[in-house]
Amino acid sequence: MNMPYAHVIGDPIAQSKSPLIHGFWLEKLGIAGRYKARHVEDGGLRDYLSKYREDGSWIGCNVTMPHKQSIISEIDALDPVAETLGAVNTVVRHENGVLKGFNTDAEGFLEPLKPLLEAEHLFRMARIIGTGGAARAIIAALADNGFTLVVAGRNPSKARALLDELAPRGEHHAIDLSYFAEPTDFPFDDRDRCLDLVINASPLGMEGNPPLAFDWSHAPPGSIAYDIVTNPLETPFLRSAREAGCPTIGGLAMLIGQAAAAFEKFFGAQPPREYDAELQGLLTK
Repeated sequence: MNMPYAHVIGDPIAQSKSPLIHGFWLEKLGIAGRYKARHVEDGGLRDYLSKYREDGSWIGCNVTMPHKQSIISEIDALDPVAETLGAVNTVVRHENGVLKGFNTDAEGFLEPLKPLLEAEHLFRMARIIGTGGAARAIIAALADNGFTLVVAGRNPSKARALLDELAPRGEHHAIDLSYFAEPTDFPFDDRDRCLDLVINASPLGMEGNPPLAFDWSHAPPGSIAYDIVTNPLETPFLRSAREAGCPTIGGLAMLIGQAAAAFEKFFGAQPPREYDAELQGLLTK
């Protein structure tokens, strides 16, 4: 058998940092393997999978926009988490070319929040911008951790449908994305022992896309801004959050977390997380 290899696929894909991450871990562990980016246009999934399914050296692929939902109809089986979320970000090739889909987005998203989630809070609220595949994982993960959710999208009815599907319990809200763009004079109550998140789970702010218009008067003081965009690492959303005095979490945190779970599925080894600081340094160059 030739050297095992995996891909990350998407459209666009040139900006992906996944090859650097997986290549870094492979080198540190001394594993003979390869991981590269492949540009797969919308509508090209079937041809891509047909090409690699029968290649015994191809061990699978990570899946990014816009394929996280459309790939489901092209593969053979789903992990329970991926089935619940209705989105796949990792496909693993099993024996005889059987392709199984997984979703490691929720696990990766929650990783930098774990110390906060271990504390007790009187109230937890998250404002989530976006209604795509990544947003699905984030909605489900935060609902499971006791958050009241406000989901904003260009189509509020889609946001409402996601909440009804993924977070049927609780008093959650769906609104139009434009609501957050204009200032508000809403008087927030005392937020002591409360945990507030504002999450950009959309492509807004990504290279080649318009910035996310979010006025920080819509978030209580001290809210944590979390942007899953990784290109650029310093988005206008994060910059405006810091100007408002809010702590921030950038897209590398989720990217590395979800990649770690996928790496173990692909190469059968836990990535060497003790080198995270070195890896982040490489990713920010």
